[in-house]
Amino acid sequence: MKQKIVIKVNIHCQKCRSKAMEIAAVADGVISVAIEGKEQDQVVVIGDGVDSACLVKRLRKKVGYAYLVTVEEVKPKEEKKEEKKEEKKGEKPTCQPQCHGYPYFVHYETVDEPNPSICSIM
Repeated sequence: MKQKIVIKVNIHCQKCRSKAMEIAAVADGVISVAIEGKEQDQVVVIGDGVDSACLVKRLRKKVGYAYLVTVEEVKPKEEKKEEKKEEKKGEKPTCQPQCHGYPYFVHYETVDEPNPSICSIM
């Protein structure tokens, strides 16, 4: 499902604008990134299966204040059969995003009996 995500970001210079676009462009599933809005402070991301919360979190860490404005489904216009996705040669394997939670640790607890029973074998 293609979706259009609009994120308002605190952009006050060209460097912040390009940094925000770079961060959005490397996210998994992103097809296109654009800067829109009256004050050029909205990052518009169009993609398939993009994790919008994770993207906002990354923008907050790297650029500054950011919040999610809208997430809406992009309805396809009559697609031609010729425009099917083609496999790209030499494509890098995709990495899992880092914001899926904390690693799982197994905790073992040993229990010592205060009065062990006397063993008949010994």
